[in-house]
Amino acid sequence: MIIFRYLIAEVFKAQLAVFLVLMTIFVSQKFVKILGDASEGELPGQLVMSIIAFKLPQLAGLILPLSVFLGILLAYGRIYADSEMSVLHACGVSEWYVTRVTLIFALILSMITGGVTLFVAPWAAEQEYQVRDKADADTGLSSIISGRFQVSGNKKAVIFVEDINRQGNMLNRVFVAQMPQIGEADDRTTVVYAERGDIAEEATGAQKLVLHNGKQYQNSLGDQQFQKIEFSEYQIQIREQEVEQRRRKLSAVPTAKLLEGPLTPEIMAELHWRLSIPISIILLTLIAVPMSSVQPRQGKFAKMLPALGLYLGYFILLIAGRSAIEDGKIPPHIGLWWIHITALFIGAFLIIRGRPLGSKLRAKVKRRPA
Repeated sequence: MIIFRYLIAEVFKAQLAVFLVLMTIFVSQKFVKILGDASEGELPGQLVMSIIAFKLPQLAGLILPLSVFLGILLAYGRIYADSEMSVLHACGVSEWYVTRVTLIFALILSMITGGVTLFVAPWAAEQEYQVRDKADADTGLSSIISGRFQVSGNKKAVIFVEDINRQGNMLNRVFVAQMPQIGEADDRTTVVYAERGDIAEEATGAQKLVLHNGKQYQNSLGDQQFQKIEFSEYQIQIREQEVEQRRRKLSAVPTAKLLEGPLTPEIMAELHWRLSIPISIILLTLIAVPMSSVQPRQGKFAKMLPALGLYLGYFILLIAGRSAIEDGKIPPHIGLWWIHITALFIGAFLIIRGRPLGSKLRAKVKRRPA
């Protein structure tokens, strides 16, 4: 039991460290991209952290298999390099026992990952879509940035706001330029300046910029003179109709709902992919445990490169197989199982080659007459 707890603890610590490092890297990358969208006015700044939070389950589902794989290699590689495994072998602890112990840890983590990929990640993806839809259907005040020229939702006006009073939902010192549209009979250019303004939304979803106490300058194409009009209230249409709901990807559809509808190649590809993530943890464990075996003089990173090559080959095949199922090149009932079976044979070969059964098989092959 002491050895069992020791091996589990070493793998868990290494796996957790790798997981946190990889999550930090990928979350930072997503954060920079989403923050860039917010700085461009495409997304309200207060929604940045919400969207990042909803992306965490999707990222975790993809990073967990790699973190388990690298965690096993690092943990057992250190144990081999420090000759601790030699002492354990001398005490009767076989490599097969180490494999069984690690498989218990991998099975628990695989069940957790299955819950994430099958249930939590689709829910989080749907919540992200809803947050973005709500932001698109907002009155528009939250997406306006002071001190920056921005194009209106219907692409017919350029708006500049010097200052925004968020508490009172009021725009101060507003500049609007409306240029003639290609193909329209109206060739007038309109420039409007107002002391203040606000945004009103109609029941249909259309939005209007309502300006107060300002001046309008207007002229036709080729005309050198502007007409000046002072007004107390002026309305400009900035969004023509209600924002359509974003088209949902299959990644945001709950697993139970995917099983209810017709099982098209696209749906089958998505189901196979969701199942592949937790299955891959078990199969990668079978590969990682024997690949972590190194000699003390080699160092714990001796087999890291070929092990990563096997990992990349496995997941590249999964991605290619998913695309092939969507395109109808691979029958849905075959799916990605052939890739998993191949990985299972590779893991089984790596495990038995160092055991008595593997030695007997090699001896029989060598004695076989040509």
